[in-house]
Amino acid sequence: MAIAQSLQKYLAENGVAYETVHHTHTNSSMNSAYSAHIPGNLLAKSVILKDDNGYMMAVVPATEHVKTRKVNHALKRHFGIATEPELESLFTDCELGAIPAVAQPYSMEAVVDHKFDDCSDIYIEGGDHEELVHIKGTAYRRLMKNSQHENIC
Repeated sequence: MAIAQSLQKYLAENGVAYETVHHTHTNSSMNSAYSAHIPGNLLAKSVILKDDNGYMMAVVPATEHVKTRKVNHALKRHFGIATEPELESLFTDCELGAIPAVAQPYSMEAVVDHKFDDCSDIYIEGGDHEELVHIKGTAYRRLMKNSQHENIC
């Protein structure tokens, strides 16, 4: 599988240069980072949350875990984790567990951890378990400029 079509289209529409990083098939973000020989703190992973108002993408480094308590406090909402069947219907061009950490192509809001505020390079899942997308940190922050930035790890 190649990069998710929604992600490819969004990057092209926004003039974002990127490169793909192929790695062996993995089942977690940390394993992807290890297999691709990149630091886990530079791999942005997405965790999809939901509440009565809809879905929210939380973006944290692969080395961290989303603290829903912190998200709920920062956003004044009451999120839980979305289920796998929900993810399948929201991200039809992605494999489960390989959702790109860019919310806009999927018409979703996002909250991004502050740990990405100064990174010069950022990697995201490409939509499958064998490709990462490498973009400059400035480009990622531009793509995520309408997202809230909070301490959510």
